[in-house]
Amino acid sequence: MSRPVPDEVILGLIKAKPTHGYELLECFRSRQQLGRIWTLSTSQLYAVLKRLEQAKAIRGRKISSSNAPPRIEYEVTPSGETQLFSWLYADDPSPSIHRIRVLFLSRIYIANLLGVSHRKIIDAQIIACESQKAKLESRLPNEISDIERLTINYVLSQLDAAVRWLKESDFYLRIIG
Repeated sequence: MSRPVPDEVILGLIKAKPTHGYELLECFRSRQQLGRIWTLSTSQLYAVLKRLEQAKAIRGRKISSSNAPPRIEYEVTPSGETQLFSWLYADDPSPSIHRIRVLFLSRIYIANLLGVSHRKIIDAQIIACESQKAKLESRLPNEISDIERLTINYVLSQLDAAVRWLKESDFYLRIIG
C-alpha cells in the first residue's frame, strides 16, 4: 500500500482560499488545523505544489507586495476541482486504520472548510470498514494458524472500534440528528 499524499488536501485548502505556500504550510503546522493529521516539511509542500501545477490542477500567479518579496498565489483549476471532489466523495475509501486517521479526517476537515456535506464521506467510510470486516470474518473459520487468527481478530477489533467511532462522533450525530 502506498503512502498517503496530501495532494487533494492541498487542493481543498486552495479551493477554500487561493493562497501561497507559506500559508498552506501553516495549515499543516497548526494543531487546530491539519497539524495532528499530517507531518509535512516545506520541501514536501513545494514538491506537491509543483506536481499539482505540472498536472494543471492548480495555477500560480505572482503577487507583488511593497513590504515583502513577491509570492506565488495558487488557485484551483477546473480539472483540479474535479480531482478534489472525486477524492472527497470517493465511493471506496480504504478501511485501513492509518488511512482513516489521515485521509478520512482530512476529507472531513476539507468538507467543513468548503461548507459541503460530509454525510456521504462518513457513510462511504462506514461501508468500507463493514465490508472489510465481513471479508475478514468469512476467512476466520478457515484460518489454521494461531498467529493468523490472532492477527485477524486484532484487525476486526480495530474495525469495530472505527465503525463505532464513525457512528458516535459528533460530526456524524450533527449530520443525521
